[in-house]
Parts: sequence; structure tokens; C-alpha cells
Amino acid sequence: MKSIVCEKPYAFKMIEMEKPAPNKQEALIRIRRIGICGTDIHAFGGNQPFFSYPRILGHELSGYIEEIAENPEGLKNGDQVAIIPYLNCGKCRACRVGKTNCCTDMKVLGVHAEGGMSEWITVPYDHLVKTEGLTLDQSAMIEPLSIGAHAVGRAAIHEGEFALVIGAGPIGLGVMAFAKEKGAKVIVMDVNDERLAFARKWAKVDHTLNVLKNPLEKLAELTNGDMPSVVFDATGNAKSMMNSFKYPAHGGRLIYVGLVKSDICFNDPEFHSKELTLMGSRNATRQDFNDVVDTLKNNRLDLSMYITHRAQLDDLINQFEGWLAPEAKVIKAIVEM
Repeated sequence: MKSIVCEKPYAFKMIEMEKPAPNKQEALIRIRRIGICGTDIHAFGGNQPFFSYPRILGHELSGYIEEIAENPEGLKNGDQVAIIPYLNCGKCRACRVGKTNCCTDMKVLGVHAEGGMSEWITVPYDHLVKTEGLTLDQSAMIEPLSIGAHAVGRAAIHEGEFALVIGAGPIGLGVMAFAKEKGAKVIVMDVNDERLAFARKWAKVDHTLNVLKNPLEKLAELTNGDMPSVVFDATGNAKSMMNSFKYPAHGGRLIYVGLVKSDICFNDPEFHSKELTLMGSRNATRQDFNDVVDTLKNNRLDLSMYITHRAQLDDLINQFEGWLAPEAKVIKAIVEM
């Protein structure tokens, strides 16, 4: 089968591999869609934490079951599925209390284990979500949208409160959409005016701010002096993440959705004076996947604008670097098989 491996930073290579065979606990999946996300971009650029080379990337995946044994999930050959790419141990304290998304021995496909940038992949059958009634595109987008849904769940949003989302990339857009579903008044901040315009159009956010144009003053004005009670940083940018302590209200919450390969520092007196709650949000759970499936089936999210660029597997290597350029205006790119 064909696979694309990232041999080292900035180096993809098409290779031929033996088609995998599933064991009794696995299914063989014919991959049909692969979403490209920040993790893939950071790995390609040499900036992804918890990563080693060479590695087959790809964890936003959908396809069809080609081979599976009888299983308690009721899955069968021919079923269309999305893949939960977080391979958890099932035994550690986090897994035992239902926080499978932050397992102590987590292996994420495309990061710690070989991913889905291949024609076939084997996956434990309990990491599959049947997506009958959705398109292949929608199925592949469940994973990135689930990350936003999980972050919003961490924030425990109350209807009517102000929520600031910093970063209008694909993950931030998911945070905005699910924060709106919870009844928040959503403010979005980014450095890119075109992305801010997209957030207004796609996620129907309430307000947008350019981070380069006096955001503190404008946030105070929008919130009647209170500042947002919940702030999500979905940038994966260390400077933004450190600056984000300025924005929450006293008694507010700050949730780091993005991940950066560096240390983060903050002013302790400011942190204590506000009595802030600082949270990390990692990956997603099966419940988050199920919630996103429900949202998509009820047509509450339109992905026709969200997916902006496409390529076939054979063309990906030639197109990938072009997608990284700002002038390409990529929101979400997807590989078709």
C-alpha cells in the first residue's frame, strides 16, 4: 500500500508498505479522508512536542471497515467510520476515572504511533465511531471539532457569559461554535482580519477584535468593564498564551487549548489577584465525538466553508508546503483517497 512518511522536518516521502492485517481486537480501515491539522504542520516544521521521526502523520480520519471480527460494538464490514486516534491504556488513573483523553501512556496516531496517511490502517474496534448519515468529509472533521467541544466542556460555560476565543484557526473555530451552542456571548481575537471575518460568517460570533489594536480597552468596553469570564487560547503560540492572563475577569477561567513546545510563564500577583482558574484541555473523549456527531446530523454546523483546500494522496507532497503560506488562506485542508 502507499503511505506518506515524514522522514525529518520538511521532508515527506511516498513509500510502499505491506498492507496491515488486523488482530481480533482491531478493524482494518480503508482510509478515504485525512484532515490536515496543526499537529501535522508542527511535526512537518519540527515544532511538535512528544514527537519523533520518521513518522506517518494523519489523525483526522474517516473511511470504511474492510475487515473486522464479531465485536460488542456491533460494527461490521462496510460501515463508514471516524477514528478516535487516542490510543489509551485503559488502566491508569486517568482512564479509570473516564479521562481517557489524558491517559498517562497516551499514544496518538500520527504522533506517537503511525498515523493514517496511508491507504489502510488497523485500529482497535473500540476506537471507531459509526458515522452512517454523515459524509466522509464530515466524518473526518469530527476529531478536530471534538477538541473544541471538549475544551468548551472543560470551561463549564453558563448561558449569557462572555467567552473570549483567541485564535481563529480550525480548532478555535470549533471552540467558538460550541461556546455559542452553550449560550455564551462569543468574542474572537486574532491578528488576521480575514480569519476574523470568517469567524463572524461561519461561527456567528458576537464580536471580533484584532489583537494588534488595543484589545484590552475594547474587551473592557464590550463586557461593561467586567472582562470575559472565560478565555480560550487556541493559538499554540507562547507569546499569546502568556499574554492571555491579561484577559479573564476576576474569578474567571483560562483554558489552554493550543499546545506549544516551550515553557510558559506568567505574573503571579496578577494570577492570584484575579483568583484565576487555569486549565489545560487535551484531545477529546468518546462522548465529545458523539456530541459532535449529533451536532453534524442535526445540521448545526456547515462544513462546506470550513474545508477550503483539497488534494489527492499522490499530490499531497507537492501541495503541502503551499498550504502553509498565509496567502493560501487555508482554513482546513483535506486529503481525498
